[in-house]
Amino acid sequence: MDKKRTQRKTNGPAVDETADCSKVPAEIKKQERPDSNEDTSTSRKRPKRRAACIDFKNKSVRLSEKTNLVGKSRVQTVQEESMAISLTTGVNVPRPNRRLTNFIFHNADGEPQPVEMIEVKDIFISGHILPLEETSDKEKDNGIQCNGFGRIESWAISGYEDGSPVIWVSTDTADYDCCKPANVYKKLYGQFFEKARACIEVHKRLSKSNGGRPDLTLDELLAAVLRSMSGSKNFPSGSSIKELIVSWGEFIYDQLTGLEGENFDELPVLSALRAESQRKANIPPTENSHSDGVHSANQPINAAHETLEKEDLKLAKLVQEKENWKSLRQNRRQRQANSVSKFYIRINEVEIANDYPLPAYYESTVQETDEYIICDSSIDIHDPDELPRSMLHNWSLYNSDFRLISLELIPMRPCPDIDVTIFGSGIMTDDDGSGFSVDAESSNSASSSSGLHAEDGIPVFLSAIKEWMIEFGSEMVFITIRTDMGWYRLGKPAEQYAPWYEPVLKTARISISIIKLLKDQTRVSRLTFQEVIKRVAEYKKDHPAFISHNPEVVERYIVVHGQIILQQFSEYPDANLRKCAFLSGLQNKMEERNHTRLVVKKRKIEDKEKNMNPRGAMEPVVSKKRAMPATTTRLINRIWGEYYSNYLADDMEDTHETNKDEELEEEAEENGEEDFEDSEEEKLEAGQLTSISKSKKHLLINSETKWDGEIVGRTYAGKALYKQVNVRGDVVAVNGSVLVDTEDSADHQPIYFVEYMFEESDGSKWIHGRLMIRACQTVLGNTGNDREVFLTTNCMDFQVEEIAKPVVVEIRLISWGHQHRKANANSEKADRSRAEDRRNKGLPLEYFCKSFYCPERGAFFSLPTNSMGLGTGVCQSCRTNDSEKEEKLFKVDKSMDSFRYQGTVFHTLDYLYVAPRHFMVDKKDIELFKGGRNIGLQAYVVCQLLEIEAHNASDNPEYVNIKVRRFFRPEDVSAENAYTSDIREVYYSDQITVVPVVVVEGKCDVRRRQDMPFLDGSYIFEHIFVCELLYDPQSGALKQLPEHIKLTGSREKVLNNAATQKRKEKLIEGEARFDSIEGQQEADPVKCLATLDIFAGCGGLSEGLQRSGASMTKWAIEYEEPAGEAFKLNHPDASTVVSNCNVILRAIMTAYGDEDDCISTSDAAEMAAELDETEIKKLPRPGQVDFINGGPPCQGFSGMNRFNQSTWSKVQCEMILAFLSYVEYFRPRFFLLENVRNFVSFNKGQTFRLTLSSLLAMGYQVRFGILEAGAYGVAQSRKRAFIWAASPEEILPEWPEPMHVFAGPELKIALSKGVQYAAARSTASGAPFRAITVKDAIGDLPAVGNGASTPTMEYENEPVSWFQKRIRGESLVLSDHISKEMNELNYMRCQRIPKRPGADWRDLPDEKVRLTSGQIVDLIPWCLPNTAKRHNQWKGLFGRLDWEGNFPTSVTDPQPMGKVGMCFHPDQDRILTVRECARSQGFRDDYKFAGNIHHKHRQIGNAVPPPLAFALGRKLKEAMEIKSSTK
Repeated sequence: MDKKRTQRKTNGPAVDETADCSKVPAEIKKQERPDSNEDTSTSRKRPKRRAACIDFKNKSVRLSEKTNLVGKSRVQTVQEESMAISLTTGVNVPRPNRRLTNFIFHNADGEPQPVEMIEVKDIFISGHILPLEETSDKEKDNGIQCNGFGRIESWAISGYEDGSPVIWVSTDTADYDCCKPANVYKKLYGQFFEKARACIEVHKRLSKSNGGRPDLTLDELLAAVLRSMSGSKNFPSGSSIKELIVSWGEFIYDQLTGLEGENFDELPVLSALRAESQRKANIPPTENSHSDGVHSANQPINAAHETLEKEDLKLAKLVQEKENWKSLRQNRRQRQANSVSKFYIRINEVEIANDYPLPAYYESTVQETDEYIICDSSIDIHDPDELPRSMLHNWSLYNSDFRLISLELIPMRPCPDIDVTIFGSGIMTDDDGSGFSVDAESSNSASSSSGLHAEDGIPVFLSAIKEWMIEFGSEMVFITIRTDMGWYRLGKPAEQYAPWYEPVLKTARISISIIKLLKDQTRVSRLTFQEVIKRVAEYKKDHPAFISHNPEVVERYIVVHGQIILQQFSEYPDANLRKCAFLSGLQNKMEERNHTRLVVKKRKIEDKEKNMNPRGAMEPVVSKKRAMPATTTRLINRIWGEYYSNYLADDMEDTHETNKDEELEEEAEENGEEDFEDSEEEKLEAGQLTSISKSKKHLLINSETKWDGEIVGRTYAGKALYKQVNVRGDVVAVNGSVLVDTEDSADHQPIYFVEYMFEESDGSKWIHGRLMIRACQTVLGNTGNDREVFLTTNCMDFQVEEIAKPVVVEIRLISWGHQHRKANANSEKADRSRAEDRRNKGLPLEYFCKSFYCPERGAFFSLPTNSMGLGTGVCQSCRTNDSEKEEKLFKVDKSMDSFRYQGTVFHTLDYLYVAPRHFMVDKKDIELFKGGRNIGLQAYVVCQLLEIEAHNASDNPEYVNIKVRRFFRPEDVSAENAYTSDIREVYYSDQITVVPVVVVEGKCDVRRRQDMPFLDGSYIFEHIFVCELLYDPQSGALKQLPEHIKLTGSREKVLNNAATQKRKEKLIEGEARFDSIEGQQEADPVKCLATLDIFAGCGGLSEGLQRSGASMTKWAIEYEEPAGEAFKLNHPDASTVVSNCNVILRAIMTAYGDEDDCISTSDAAEMAAELDETEIKKLPRPGQVDFINGGPPCQGFSGMNRFNQSTWSKVQCEMILAFLSYVEYFRPRFFLLENVRNFVSFNKGQTFRLTLSSLLAMGYQVRFGILEAGAYGVAQSRKRAFIWAASPEEILPEWPEPMHVFAGPELKIALSKGVQYAAARSTASGAPFRAITVKDAIGDLPAVGNGASTPTMEYENEPVSWFQKRIRGESLVLSDHISKEMNELNYMRCQRIPKRPGADWRDLPDEKVRLTSGQIVDLIPWCLPNTAKRHNQWKGLFGRLDWEGNFPTSVTDPQPMGKVGMCFHPDQDRILTVRECARSQGFRDDYKFAGNIHHKHRQIGNAVPPPLAFALGRKLKEAMEIKSSTK
C-alpha cells in the first residue's frame, strides 16, 4: 500500500484523512466523506492529512501579463480552474485528479513561493493541467493552461514504496500530481523536491517492508542516504549534503511518523535525527512535533498566540533553509571550479629509470590499422567525455623512436608545456569493464575475459596520448588512456611491455593503500608525510603496496612517482583528504627534488591532424586476421560509390566504377535513439507532400491553350474528356507528365502525371494529375538517383494554364530474373551515358519512374501500370482514397443489429476488444526500471456485443453507446492465476455494462477448448480466446461454465489484424488487402521458399521463418565456427558453410562464369580458388534461391556496443554490401534484412538509405520498419529494424500485428522534411494479450548455483505457465542450464542485492567484507559511486530481475558490470543461465547451442527471436497465398 504524508490548512481539529488517487484501501478512506459511495477500484491513493492553524477564505488569483512567469504554449488557455478540470479527461469520483506541469506556486502578487509556505500564507497555482493518466490520444492529452486556480489547501508527499517522490497539492476543486515545474520555478521547487526525496530515502533504509533496517545508527543512516542522494545534480560530493539532510531532520521526522501502518515514531534513529536537527537549529526539543499543535476557532487566546509563534518559527526556518540551500549551491559551484588541479609536477625521467628495465624497443608481427581510419575522424566532438570508449589488449607504449616508455612521463591531465609524446599499439575490442586486481601480480591481474575478447579485436596503432586516468575500487584498478579519437581502457599488456607497466600499477596500489590508511584515522590530518612513510615501510612483503622496510627507500619511491599519487588524491571525493598534511608534504618533497611545476590546461580535443605514430610510416606486414573488405557486384559497388570504397590499388584495377551522378553528402541532422520518441504531430500524414492548393481560383482562359483532337468520352458528371492539349506550342497528352507552377516551387517545380483531361461548362480546361516526387523528397534523401521520380497517391485538378512545361518521365519496367541481370545492366549503363551526354549539352533533364512511393505505409511498390493514365475520367488513386475514407466512416445499420467502425463491421453477439482504460482497472504507480516497465500495463478487455443504443446522433461514434458483456482475464483475478492459466483464456461473467463506441479497439472470437485451432509455438497470430469457466467478480469465485451457455461465434471470420480489417479482398496499388487466409480454401497450397540464410548465426531467424511454413533453409553461411556448428545441429538438412561470405560469393560467381561482374580483394579471390570442388557444388546457383534473409553483423550499428567506430566493426558494416550483392546476383523472389534499431540512424542514416536505394535499383518493392520483439510474445525488450523486399511479380509482405502489451513509444523512422513513419503501433495502451513475464519464461526451471556447469539435467518440475508449456516443446531433458561463474567478491555482492524488483548496486550496504584470502575490501565497487554522476548513476549494474517484469535486451556477454548489468536471477544468487537467456529470446528448450559458455551466450545475444521471425514468416506466407489465390 502506497503512503503519503499530507500538510493542509483547516479551521477544525487535527484529523487524519485520505483522498482517492488510484486505489484507496478501505482502512484509509477519507474521513470527511463517510457517506461516499465511490468505487474504490477507480480511486488514487491519497495520504493522511494534517490540520493547519489558520482559516482562509477561498480565493482565486489571476497573474497579470507582467507577473505571469509561466511560459506560453500553444495549448488552450482558460482562467477558471473548474473549467480547466471539465475540459481535461480523468478520474472525477469522488474528487478530480489531474497532472500538473509547467507550474509555479506564488502569492497573490504573483511572486514565486516555496511549497512549505502553503502552511503559512495564501499560495496559488498557475500551470498546465493534464489528464491524470497519459493516453495514446495526443489531442486529448494536450491539456489546458490555467492561470486562475483556487488557493492551495494542502500538499502531500507520496512514492514511499516506489522509491521516487511524488508531490501532490490540493485545492478545493481538485488534487494535482506535480510533474514538472516551470523553468523559472525549478530552483525554488528543487529544494522541496530534494527534501521529499530525503524522506523517501530515509523510509527506504528504515522500512522493513522495503528491506530496510530499523536498527541503523544515525551515522549509518546518514551515510546510506548520503550515498543514494549524492548523484543529484543539486548536491556536491562531500559532507555538506550531510549537514543539509540533518537540517531537514525534523521535517523528515514529521513526514514519516504520520504514515499509517508504520511505527516510525518508535524508532530511536529517527528521534535522534530530529533531535540533531533541533540542536543544529537551536530549537528546544518537542514531545510530539508532528501534531503541529492544531487549534480550533474556540481555543483560548494564549493557545492562539502559541500557534502564531510556531508559525513564525516555521517561517523563520523556511527562510534559513532557503539561505542554506543558496549557500550550498554557491559552494558547489566554487568547489567544482577548484576541484581540478591546476598544476602538474613533472616527473624526472632520470630518477624513475632505476624502477624500470633497460631500454627496449617495440616490435610487432601483425598489421596494425591507423586509429584515424578506425574512428570516424569527420565526427566533430569537442567534449572528451563524449568520445567513444573501447578496450586495449596486448598493448605497448613507445615514443617516436619506438623506444618503450613509461606512462608516468606524461601528465594525467593535458599540459601544453610537456615535451614528451607517447604513442601506443594493441588489440582493440569492446569495453567489457575488466581491470586489474589490486592484490595480484600484473601477469595474472587482467580479467579472465581479456584473452577471449582480444581474439575478436583488431590490431591498431594510436595517435598521441593526451591524458590518462586511474579509477580504482577496493579490489580493482582501471587505467584508461585518451587520444583525440577515443578512450581506451587498458587490459593485459604485451609480454614485452609488462615490466614497464608494473611500476604504474604498483604506484596505484600504493595510492589506494595510503588513502585507506588515512581514511581509517579519526582525523585525516593526524598523519604527517613522514608518519605515512613509516607506516608504509612497516608493510609485510606479501602486501600489494610493499616497497621496502627501509623508510628512505619508501620515501624515494613515493616522491619520484608522486604524480600518480597526487592525481589520485585530487580526484578523491573527500575534501578533507585532499587537504591532508601528507599531500602537502609530498608536494614539497617533489619540488625539493627539482621536479618542475607545469600548468595543466582545460581538457579539450585538439584539431585532428595526421596520426604521427611512427607505425604509420612502416610497410604493412602479414596480418593473422586481416579485415577483408566486402566482395560486391558492379551494381552495388557503383551505387555505394566512393562512400565505402577502401580497396587497395592492386585490387581495384579496371574494376572500380564511380557513379559521378551522385554525391553522397552527409545530412545535417543525425537521427539517434531519442528521435524515435518525438511527438505524434511529426507522424507522416498522407497529403503532406508538395501540391497545389485545391482552393485556387479559376485562371483566365488563355488563347494559347487549345484542345488537340476530338472529345473521347465523358466523366460521370458529363464533362468532356480529351486525349491531348496544346499549351503554348507544346503538346501535353494523357499518360504524360508536366511541371506545374506553384507558389512554393522555388527549388523544384512539382511534377504531375496526367491521368485525364476534361473541360468545365465555362470552357476552362483542366487536368487531373498525380504527384510525382523526386528521390530527394523521399526517405532516400541524397542517396537516390537525381533522375528518378516516384508516383504517389496525391492527386488533384489543376488548370491547363498552370502548366510550366511538359517534362519527359519514362515509365520504366524492368525485366525480372537473374537471367536478365546483364541485359538490364547494359541498358542502365547506356541510359546513364545518354543522361550524361544531355547534361553536358545543357539539355533539359529527363526522368524515369519505376516505383510507387507510399510513405504512410513505409514502402515502395511496383507501379500499377494497368490503371495509370487511362484517360477515362477515373483515377485509381482517387478511388482508393475514397474507398478507404468510406470504409472508415462510422455507420449504424438501420436494423440496429450492427455498426461499422474503423473499417470493421460489428454485429450483435460478436466479440470485441474494449480499451482497458475504460474499465478503470486498478493500476499502481510503478517505478520504472530496466526490466520492469511492463508492470501495470493491461491487455484489451474482451466483451460480447449485446445491444446498440444509437439515440439521435448515430453518425458520431462518441455519442453512440453499446451494451456489452464483460469477459474477465486470469490476470484480473490474481497474478498467480495469470501465471498458471492459458494466456488466451477468458472467463464468462454476468457483468453487463454500457460503453461508448469510441473505446472499441477491434474484433475477436471466443470458443470452447475443443474448438480452438492448433497452435505450434509461442507466437499467437489469431484473435481467438478460450472460455471454460464462469467468474463472479463480487465473490471472486470461479466455476465451470454451464453447458446451456452457448458461445455464439462471430458472423464473419476474424482477421489477423482485427482492428483494421477490410470487408472484401482486393489489391490496391500493389499492396494486398484481404479478409482471411482461412477463407481462401480454393487456393493451392503454397510451396515453401528455397532459402539462403547469410550471417546465419545459430539460426534464430531461420528457425522462426521455417516454423511459419513460409520457407525452408537449404543453404546457410556463417563466419564464426561455434555459431555455424549450432546452426548445423538445429538445421541438419541445410548445407551450412562456415566461411567468409566474401570468399563464398567470389567462388560462386567464378564457378558460374560471372567473374567479370565480381569486385573483390585479391585475398578473397585467392581463398575462393583454394576451395574444394565438392564444397562449391554444395553452394546455390542462380535460379535456385527464392528467398535470402539474414542480419549483417550489427556490432557497428548497435547502441549496446560502447565503441562502435572500430575498423573491424566498420568492415562488418561493409558486410551490408556483400549481403546486397548476394541479392543482386541471385535475384530471389523475396528478401529480408534484420538489424539493430540503430541501423536506420547509423552513419547519419546513409547506410540505411543506400540499402533502400540499392534494392530499388535492382527493381524490388521495398518496405522498411522497426519492430519491438516484446510485442510478439518475447519476454524481453528488443527493438529491431527490418527491410522487406519483393520482386515486382510478388506481393510485398505486410508487418505483423503486435499481439502483446509492451511498454514503449511508437518506433519511428525519419523520412523527408522531419516527418516520421512507424511500422507498428505502440501497445503500451493495450493489445490482445498481456506481456510475457520473466516468471512466465523461466519460473519452472530448477535452481542452480553460481557457476553451474552440468550440461544436461532433469526438469524436476512440470511446466506451469502457458509459455513454459509451449517453449518446452518435445524436450525431455533440460540442456545448457549453466551459469557463468562470478569471482568471490561479485558473488558476495550478488548475495547482498535485495531480492526485490529494481534492486541493483545502489542497494548494497556500505560496508567491508573479508575474502577467503584474508583481504578486507569494500562491498560497493569504488568506481561506481565515484563515476555515477557521469553515467546516469550506473542504473541496473549488479541488477536483479523482477518476476513480473521483462528481461532487458539480451546481450552477447551477460555480466553485472556490463552495459546491461541487470543479469541476476530474481531469487537465486547467480547470473542468468544460457537456457534462461535462450528462453528470453523465445528459443525452444530443444534448441541446441555450441562451443563454450561464452560462445553460447554470444549466439543467443546475436540471434533474432524465433517468435518474431515466425510472425514475419506468417505475413510472408499470407502474401504468397494471396498471390496464389488471385492467379
